[in-house]
Amino acid sequence: MAELPDARTPRVPLFRRPWAPAVLATAVAVAVGVPTFAGSATRPDVVLVVLLALAFVVTTLSTMDVEFRRQTYVFSPVEFPLVIGLVEVGGLWTAVARVLALAIVILRQPYARPKSAFNLALALVEVAVASAVVQFLSLTSVADPVTWAVLVLAVVAVGVVDVLMVGAAIALVEGRPPNSFWLGALAPSLVVGPLCVAIAVVALLVTDEHPSAWFLLGPVLAGVLLVFRQSATAVRERRSVQSVHDFARRVEAVAPDEGGTRELVRAVRELLNADRVALWLPPYLDEGPRLVVDRAGDEGDWYAGPSDPDDLVRRLAVDQDNGGPVLLRAAKANAEEREALQRRAAQEVLGAPIVTAAGEYGYLEVCDRQSDVVSFESGDRAALDSMLTHVNAAIRQQQLLTRIRYDADHDGLTGLPNRHRLATEIETLLGSGDAEQRAGLVFASLDNYSEVTDTLGHAASDELLLVTAGLLREHAPPAALVARMEGGQFAVLLPGLSLPATERAARRLRDAAATRARVAGLDLDVLLTFGVAAAPVHGVDPGTLMQRADVALLAGHSSGGVASYHPVLDQQSLRRLQLGTELESAMAEKQITVVFQPIVDTRTSDIVSVETLVRWAHPRYGNVPPDDFIGLAEQIGRIGAVTDYVLDLALERCRKWLDQDIALSVAVNLSARCLAEPDLVDRVRGALRHHGVPGSLLTLELTEGIVVDDSVRNSTVLADLHSLGLRLSMDDFGTGYSSLSQLRQLPIDELKIDKSFVLGMSTSQSESFIARSIVELAHNLGLRVVAEGVEDEVTRDLLAEMGCDKLQGFLVSRPLPDDRLENWLLARTGVRSATPGAPHRRLFVRS
Repeated sequence: MAELPDARTPRVPLFRRPWAPAVLATAVAVAVGVPTFAGSATRPDVVLVVLLALAFVVTTLSTMDVEFRRQTYVFSPVEFPLVIGLVEVGGLWTAVARVLALAIVILRQPYARPKSAFNLALALVEVAVASAVVQFLSLTSVADPVTWAVLVLAVVAVGVVDVLMVGAAIALVEGRPPNSFWLGALAPSLVVGPLCVAIAVVALLVTDEHPSAWFLLGPVLAGVLLVFRQSATAVRERRSVQSVHDFARRVEAVAPDEGGTRELVRAVRELLNADRVALWLPPYLDEGPRLVVDRAGDEGDWYAGPSDPDDLVRRLAVDQDNGGPVLLRAAKANAEEREALQRRAAQEVLGAPIVTAAGEYGYLEVCDRQSDVVSFESGDRAALDSMLTHVNAAIRQQQLLTRIRYDADHDGLTGLPNRHRLATEIETLLGSGDAEQRAGLVFASLDNYSEVTDTLGHAASDELLLVTAGLLREHAPPAALVARMEGGQFAVLLPGLSLPATERAARRLRDAAATRARVAGLDLDVLLTFGVAAAPVHGVDPGTLMQRADVALLAGHSSGGVASYHPVLDQQSLRRLQLGTELESAMAEKQITVVFQPIVDTRTSDIVSVETLVRWAHPRYGNVPPDDFIGLAEQIGRIGAVTDYVLDLALERCRKWLDQDIALSVAVNLSARCLAEPDLVDRVRGALRHHGVPGSLLTLELTEGIVVDDSVRNSTVLADLHSLGLRLSMDDFGTGYSSLSQLRQLPIDELKIDKSFVLGMSTSQSESFIARSIVELAHNLGLRVVAEGVEDEVTRDLLAEMGCDKLQGFLVSRPLPDDRLENWLLARTGVRSATPGAPHRRLFVRS
């Protein structure tokens, strides 16, 4: 919620006060008028002076407005009666008629007193300047062309003085006007002024010969006034269209952050010259509702209305039957509408709905035009309606990026912070500079997670994970951060707790979570094991603290369910050490193998590739998860050997298909550590040559972290790999911090949408929106898109409708070892003849 405004009002400099322009104009009027009108008083024709005043009234009401912030300066075709007056009654009585007419007009216009005084003084200056020019150059007969030139010169002088006086007034009150103001204000005077002189001279010449000709000239003059009005309307419309265009360009440059949202609101206010604009956005992800207000001046940024869901203006604006922005004016409001306007201390309000990325309605509100004359009208509603397209797009783009960043920091299933976010929070907590800063870290493992997955399937184990996440959030202390790590493992960060306090908290959590839950129609026990570590006693950095909590978790399985870290537990980490020493022999003895998961073309069902996934069946430890030994291989510098081993098996399989005259590409994951090895390109080239496989049948999959790494982006390794003819694919897109603008600078061929987005598409509109946005943006950059984690036909159909190029997941096939893959291909696929120009046949999945 925005803060209340500061009650203190800054002292306004004397020359910036509202009466300053009026004082300036009065001084100029006295300085020019006294010497000009002195001694020129004659007895006038009263009827003629009255008719002249009426002419001034009519032309003054035909206006062209020049609006600048809080000031509106009005131009009108008064040159016509001015010329008539100078010729027929002289400068003094023309000035009297002009001032009298303007006073009558001001009585029916909502001008402030300083503005009224300025306008009256300016009218006197206009007539005085014109009279001075006429007196200096002298007039002869109206039929004399010299007289025409003198009158034109007088009118042009009036126009120039007008613009200079108005510009000086704006500079005094609002600051120096932009260069565009001078041309926009001067052009009407330079065009309309000489035209009015010509019409006035013609009228005088005709009526001198035939006084009754005024009856014929009346309709002509009315037509001229109508043309002037239409011209003023056209100028306003052109200005409105140009403003909306400028607004669209300005919005394109808005940053996708809080400052960008405020800049967006400011742009709306400046375009409509409003006193204040408010944007209310509903809660999104882990963000609460937001109210962003921009006001002219220093009055503060809070007022009632936009944050209230029951507010009348907001309810009318988001009503889908209204067909556009709503406009409320105090002059035409009923009792309920007047109350809504009074809450805002406003005379008029424009309200409009905003549609967020989640499909929920936000609200945009524009209060009071700054101008002291011009109010909101239908053109402003249309302008705001045009702006809404750009505002909605900017808000959705911001929320899309927010969603991508959110998903990078959160688990897709439970919505809890993930390992990366947990590490960041620990680093922030312990990096405050306080050496005595305490924090407890509890790792919790769902003991029956693997058993439930194997017995009841992933849907049941996901349901169990959601129940567990809810229990931990419910029973953890209010200040705790609950995170999901991977698989069935969770973490709870407890700021400020010592080791004994953390141990007590872990036991309370274990007791509170020891319950039964209804999962897949069965009552299952929620069985959790806890490992405890604490800072600073067990470490002062995220890596150390998390590693020691993990070690304690391993010990918890054999010590009653809760164990704290102790250095002796590090002996259990010998397993990792042993795995590291056995990597080479495991590859030599074929303990480490690969499985293949097919990838199909969404449109044709052709099998276009298979992803190669590594597995380790250890004789002592059983199946070792890839994350365990791949990360270990990176740490001990053996990831290059593992990559070469997997690449060799993948290309060997590809060669066998080629020998059967079948083109089937293979994909191999590439570690960031491999890209730092200077001989990587030569090794890949050598492997392709050894197996006789063209580069076009090999895809190397990279993680987002590789792409955003400066050392990789600044090197030529990706370009060198790409030059071998192989394809480069970004794996798990959307879980890191890369942007599509970065991808444009790299030789990436395709993106793989992370399965965390794909798995929820059939039930989550926001997940489907993210996937669609990635597909569209990637295609705009010429990239192909692969969706992994496709497990049902609804998701497949949604992806096909979005234009996703390739599919991978359990709906097509699970990862299969070589022999089972061959059986699957024989049972599920057919062979498509080679297309013209293609050297090999292709496989397709039979429906």
